[in-house]
Amino acid sequence: MPASTKTGMPRRKSNNLHARDTRQLTDLALRACLVASDAAFNLKEFLTNSSRMAFLSVRDCEQELDRIEREIDEQLPAAITQVSEPEARELLACLRFSTDLERIGDLLLSVGHRVHNLQTRLFKADAEQLTEMVEVLEKMLGWIRESFTQRELESAGHVLQTDHEIDQVYKSLFRRHVESQSQNKKQPNTDVILMAQALERAGDHATNLAEELFRLIEGRSLRHIPKKRMKD
Repeated sequence: MPASTKTGMPRRKSNNLHARDTRQLTDLALRACLVASDAAFNLKEFLTNSSRMAFLSVRDCEQELDRIEREIDEQLPAAITQVSEPEARELLACLRFSTDLERIGDLLLSVGHRVHNLQTRLFKADAEQLTEMVEVLEKMLGWIRESFTQRELESAGHVLQTDHEIDQVYKSLFRRHVESQSQNKKQPNTDVILMAQALERAGDHATNLAEELFRLIEGRSLRHIPKKRMKD
């Protein structure tokens, strides 16, 4: 039975309990940042060294990101009805973080599965470019966690400025495979292109998180600002 006043009305949670609920969900979102970074690190190891342990770690990270998303999704409706407007903005940011980070985990695991299921090892040029994309993504996720923890936007700005690096590698890899097809070379073109596409999409989700930090910290949205202006 909830505590009640003498009038029989339920007593609302204290401000300390409100703050604790918000802090718990924020901590979960920050943990999700760290788990996603671990997933990127282990995928890089798998691409570089074909380590089965690294592949299993990517899978474990994806499952943990799923669990965190479910937990935030389940707790947020009750928590958000009891808090102030600034706390509500933070809780909504936690929800968006868990959603985008869970999607990044899915995309990284999909790349791991494709590599794992290849009949032959990746060509060196493909492995190097995919690894480069993962390294950039890992760096972006580190900046996101730093920006969220410190509540500063310099690191989030680095993410917006770096997103084009993943795009450039993806376009370079795509062009190379299109050219190789025209020369009838036997390469797993479709699989490699789909891997690169998944990593490019993961970079887009990381950019979404950087934009969300601007909304949370400064209260302004970057959604409708042209990309060139935003990155400048």
